[in-house]
Amino acid sequence: MIPEFKSIFDLINTFPNEQSCIDHLEKLIWNGNPMSPFDKDSKVYKCANNKYKCSNTGKYFNVKTNTIFDNTKVPLQKWFLALYIFSSHKKGVSSHQLAKDITVTQKTAWFLLHRLRYAFDHPNFKKTLGNVVEIDETFCGGDAKNKHSNKKNKNEKGNTLHEKQPVLGMLERTESEIIERPHKVIKNKTVKEKIVTKESQVNCEVVPNRSKETILPIIYDTVENDCVVMTDEYTAYKDLENDYTHLKVNHGAKEYVNEMAHTNGIENFWSHLKRGIDGIYHWVSKAHLQSYVDEFTLRFNTRCYTTQNRFDLVLSAVSNKHLTYKNLIK
Repeated sequence: MIPEFKSIFDLINTFPNEQSCIDHLEKLIWNGNPMSPFDKDSKVYKCANNKYKCSNTGKYFNVKTNTIFDNTKVPLQKWFLALYIFSSHKKGVSSHQLAKDITVTQKTAWFLLHRLRYAFDHPNFKKTLGNVVEIDETFCGGDAKNKHSNKKNKNEKGNTLHEKQPVLGMLERTESEIIERPHKVIKNKTVKEKIVTKESQVNCEVVPNRSKETILPIIYDTVENDCVVMTDEYTAYKDLENDYTHLKVNHGAKEYVNEMAHTNGIENFWSHLKRGIDGIYHWVSKAHLQSYVDEFTLRFNTRCYTTQNRFDLVLSAVSNKHLTYKNLIK
C-alpha cells in the first residue's frame, strides 16, 4: 500500500525509482495477476527484468505493452510526474513548460501529453447523464480579424462562425429540486417529483455542424430517457420535447434564467475550456480539438477527487491505448 501523495514532493518520495513505478502500474492494471495482451486466456510466466512470457503465443511483454507507455524511452518516473502536473493543474500545462519541468524536448513533451489525452478517451469517463441536464453548443477557434492578412480567405471579416469548430456539451446538474412535469398526469393532477443528482458531470463532443440531424442522436445516446433537459431557443432542440421534459430560456430576448431553467452550468464549463485553451495552449487545431475537450472534461468530472485518486484513475485506463507518433500527426 503506497502512502497518499498530495504534492510533487510526496509523488517523488512515493516513486523514488523506476521499479516503484512499475510495481504500482502492475497493481493498477493487473491487480496482482499478470495478463497477456496477446491472449487473455493464456498462462503467463514471469521472467527477469519485469518481463513476462505468453504461453500460447510465445511472445514476451511487460506492463507497458499495448498501453500509452508502449515503446517509450522516457522513464516512468517522468511519465508519472507529467501525469501529476497535467491532471492536477486546473487549466493544463503546455508542452513547452512540461519539457522544462521534466527535462525532455518540446516534441517529446507534446507527444507525451497527447498520449495522456488519448487515455482520457475512455468509456468510464463518458457516462450517460440523467435527471436534470443542461445542453448547449459553443464554437472554438479564433476570429478572422486576428488572422494575418495573407492567411485570410476572401471577404473574410470579424467573427466568422463557419471557420470555427462547434462543440456540443451536456451537463448533469448537482441539485435537489421539486419540479413539475406537465407530461406526467395522473387523475388530472400534475405529478411533482423530487430530483436528486450527484456531483455535476459533463459530456462533450466535437461535431461537424449544429444541425438537428447531427446533435439530436448524440443527445439521445448520452441523456437518459424521461429526463428534464434545458436549452436555449435554438430550433434544433425543438424535437427534444417529444422525448424529454424540455425547458427553455430565450437568450435572444436576453432571458438567461426562467425559474429553474437556465444553461449557466454548461456555459461555465465553456468558460473554463476557452480560458484554458487561450491562456495555456493559445491555439489548437481542429484535428486535435476533441483530445483537448476530453482533457478539460475529465478534469471537470474529477474535480472532487483527491490528487491521488485522479492520478490512479487515469493510470488504470492506459491499457489498450497504444498511440504512435505517425498516427497522431496523420
